[in-house]
Order: sequence, then C-alpha cells, then structure tokens
Amino acid sequence: MRNNLEETHLNRARASLRQALSWYGYLRKSGQLLSNPELAGLVKPELDALNATLSKLDANLIKIAVFGLVSRGKSAVLNALLGEKILQTGPLNGVTQWPRSVRWQPPGGKIIVELIDTPGLDEIAGEARAQMAREVARQADLILFVVSGDITRTEYQALLDLRQAQKPLILVFNKIDLYPDTDRAAIYRNLQQLGAGNPQAQPLLPDEIVMVAAEPAPMEVRVEWPDGRVSYEWETLPPQITELQQTLLKILNREGRSLLALNALVQAREAEATIAQKTLDLREQEAEEIIWQFTKYKALAVALNPIAVLDILGGAVADLALIRALARLYGLPMTSYEAGKILKTILMSSGGLLLGELGSSFILGLGKSTAAIASGDNPVNITSFAGSAIAQAGIAGYGAYAVGKAAQVYLEKGCTWGQLGASTVIQEILSQVDQNTILYRLQQELGLKY
Repeated sequence: MRNNLEETHLNRARASLRQALSWYGYLRKSGQLLSNPELAGLVKPELDALNATLSKLDANLIKIAVFGLVSRGKSAVLNALLGEKILQTGPLNGVTQWPRSVRWQPPGGKIIVELIDTPGLDEIAGEARAQMAREVARQADLILFVVSGDITRTEYQALLDLRQAQKPLILVFNKIDLYPDTDRAAIYRNLQQLGAGNPQAQPLLPDEIVMVAAEPAPMEVRVEWPDGRVSYEWETLPPQITELQQTLLKILNREGRSLLALNALVQAREAEATIAQKTLDLREQEAEEIIWQFTKYKALAVALNPIAVLDILGGAVADLALIRALARLYGLPMTSYEAGKILKTILMSSGGLLLGELGSSFILGLGKSTAAIASGDNPVNITSFAGSAIAQAGIAGYGAYAVGKAAQVYLEKGCTWGQLGASTVIQEILSQVDQNTILYRLQQELGLKY
C-alpha cells in the first residue's frame, strides 16, 4: 500500500512537470516567446530548471547534502556511509573547497542517492558562502547537518538558516567516541536552550538526531606475547555509522519517492512563480494599457445598456474577457473555467467593494431601465437616465480596474494551481503522508492555500 502511494506521488509529480513544460513549449512553438527574445532569455534558467528537475524524477535520484562548520567531519561521515575513503579528509581545515557529489546505492534500495559534500560554512567568505549553501540546499531532498562537541550559537544559526530551505533535516552528532558522556537527550536540551526566546526557532525532534563516529580516534591496546613480552600498539577502530545508515534507509524506504516528488514540485513551483513574476515585470506597461482599455469599454457598455440585468451580465463578461486578455499577454496557463474561478475568488476576497459594484449596478440599472421606459420626450426622465448611466459607468469602470489589478496578482500566484499544478499536487501529497514520517513535519511550512 505504501509503495503504491509513493508511486502515485511520483507519477503525479511527473505529470505536473510535464504539463508545465508542455505549456511553455507550446508558447515557444506558437511564437509568443520567440516574438519576445528578451522574455525568452529571462525565463530560460527557469525552463532549464524544470527540465533538470523532471530528469531527476525520471532517474529516481535523491540528493542528500551534508553541511556543517569546518573540521566537523563532514567528508568522513560520507566516506563511512560509502564504505570506502573516496572524499579527501585531513587534519587541516578546509580540505573540501567546493561542493562535490558521489553516488551511493543503498542496500536493497529502489532509488539512487547522490551525496553532496560541501565546504565548511564558516570558511567561505560572506555572500559567496550564503549563496553556495542556498543553491545546494535548494537542490537537496534531505539535509544532514554535522556537529561535534557542544553546539555553538554560530552552528545553531547556520542550522536555522538551512531550515529555511524547507527540507527534512537530520542532525548528525559526529566524534561521539571523544564525548562518551554526551547523549541525545543532552543535545536536545541544548538545542532547546539555544532556541529560547527565538519565535522562529524550530528545534529538531529527538529522532532527528543521530550519533556517529565516522573516524574514531586510534585506541592504544596492550599486547601480550607468548614469550612474556608486553607491547602497546595503536589500533584503528571501524566507523560507528550504523545509526545514521539505519535512519537514512528507514526514510528512503518509507518515504523516499514521496520526498523526491515533493521536492521536485517545490522546485517547479518556484521556477513557475519566477517565470510569472518576470513576465509580469516585463509587460507591466502593456498590461496597464489593457486594463484601462477594458475599464473604458466596460464603463461605456454598462452606461449605454438600458436593461438592468443585461448590463450586469455584460459587465461580468467584460471582466472575464479582461482576465483572459491579461493571461494571453503574459502567456500564462489560463482556461475559461480558471478565468471564472479567478473572478469568483477576486469577488469574494475583495469583500464589499466589488460585491457593492454588483448591488449598486443592479439598483442603478433598475432606475436607468425605468427612466428609459418612461422617458419619451420628457427631459426629466432623460436626465434621470443620464444621471444613473454616469453613476453606473463610474462604478463599473472602478470595478473593471480593480478586477484587472487583482487578476495580475492571481495570475502570478495561480500559475502553479489547477488540476496538475505544482501547488495542488504538493497539497495532495502532504494530505496523504503518515504522521510518523519526516514529510509530515513539513506540512505547515509547505502547505499553501490559494
């Protein structure tokens, strides 16, 4: 049952990314992107990211990134997981100068894992360090944060920064052979103390902390020989990595493919939102002209229509046409059904302002209709008709402008919704995960509402 659900999550994520790529591919073929080289160049990084994310999904490739301050044994932890010394380690600080990836095939696993080793977070200067960490964390599906000894405030702040990536995180306490009296409960208490008074701090749960000794310190042993001689030799002990291996295998086997699907969708949502934002920024002036054009048309049409019900319906049709026109301008996914849904959402979220337009239009429309019927050659009735028409035109024009500006916001945010939109599928996955999974803890951070 669990395997079937994970496979469903993967398939839904693939379908969502393929739909997004199909849409933007259609825009390229139809000439909307080709006719605007500036926009095509602006959104190319996001389109490349969508393609790379889909390839990662198809390959069932999970990325696990390792972070920590200098000399905490990050490379040694990965070597212990791999069972061989592939990554360079040494007594000097800064042996790892840039992120490096190695493949790991977990025993009995149905997925491939890419382990990413990173430089110490305190050995790269300023913004370069922060940018490196953000980019690697963005790509990662799971984060390991390696510490040893007491957790410093610098480490705790780095931990909080990585939590902003909204990825599952495991705290790896390395070199436990040097700290025999340190246990998980003490670490957890220390984390709580460091987070005291910080409303944004989200301390890890006890089961998100594992103990390892990736490269245990050599131990001096006493050797007694048959001839009675006694000597002392240094013995290298095997890595104590079992707890981390079991934790990772449990996560990968229980929810690995769902984790992969969820992170792919988060990356897709970010890419599509960035495409939408760049598109809106580039075509801001054209959009403003369209909004004002529809504002004038709606005001004129409503003012001249003498029938109360028809002018309200005509105004609604004009608002829908405005939303569709903006969607075509931006090249963002939008059907007639979605345009209607956006209009409904705008009406509800705008409260009494736009709903008041409908009420006022109906009342003024009735007065206008009555005046039109009774007008004849009576100048009083004609004046009454004109007054109602002008007032109704003003209200209708305001309503059209408000709908247009609100539609811009919803088009930017709404490109990831719809039946196979990234945000929709994210909510589906989060609603189906078990409470005892590491994904369940991301519900509050990742679950957004339209």
